Amino acid sequence: MSKKILCKKLNKEMVALSAPPMPGPKGIEIMNSVSEEAWEMWKSHQTTLINERHLDMSDSENRKWLMEQMEKFFNNEDYEKASGFKALD
Repeated sequence: MSKKILCKKLNKEMVALSAPPMPGPKGIEIMNSVSEEAWEMWKSHQTTLINERHLDMSDSENRKWLMEQMEKFFNNEDYEKASGFKALD
């Protein structure tokens, strides 16, 4: 049976990630607080941001900015959206 956690992004009990999505304490924190579904949502959004902003992931400033956006995304704060993004009313 899949482990469940209270997902901080979607604010409901959901299936947890089966392994940390990145190394170190940050990966463990994410595994314990973000659902599989929310992580998939982030991966899709992250790809859009990298592509639209032409981010060079070998640049530490770009990685730092992307990590800040990830924190905002999972904490339901105001995060960077894709250009031309329009929320549904």
